[in-house]
Amino acid sequence: RHFRHLLMNLKVLLPTEVLVDEAVRKVTAEAANGSFCLLPRHIDFVAALVPGLLSFETDEEEVREVFLAVAEGVLVKSGEEVLVSVRDAVRGGELGELRRIVEEKFKVLDDKEKTARTAMARIEAGFVRRFLEVQKRG
Repeated sequence: RHFRHLLMNLKVLLPTEVLVDEAVRKVTAEAANGSFCLLPRHIDFVAALVPGLLSFETDEEEVREVFLAVAEGVLVKSGEEVLVSVRDAVRGGELGELRRIVEEKFKVLDDKEKTARTAMARIEAGFVRRFLEVQKRG
């Protein structure tokens, strides 16, 4: 059994609800430059997420890997907290089905909208990064 300090608390926030709020061992997500993995002892981190799959390992007797299809958003790791804010997400189900949702539902944007959203996600990620730096200094 892992010690408590080897866990992170993952929260996935949608505009209308908290989709996930649980202790996890590992989080994997996708940014514009590829997928990345976060573990409890990794440094604080901010990323603009692109539509794709986000997965996490639960802290249970039998560790499970849970998958979410997510739209674009922002991920912030600060200490043991991992906060993900996305426009839309779907939890569970078959992996193939989640990939289809990402392709059909979350990536159906015209180029102008895609460019605007990418720029907005970068601005939000930069804002969160500066906010965390100010918090550490204070």
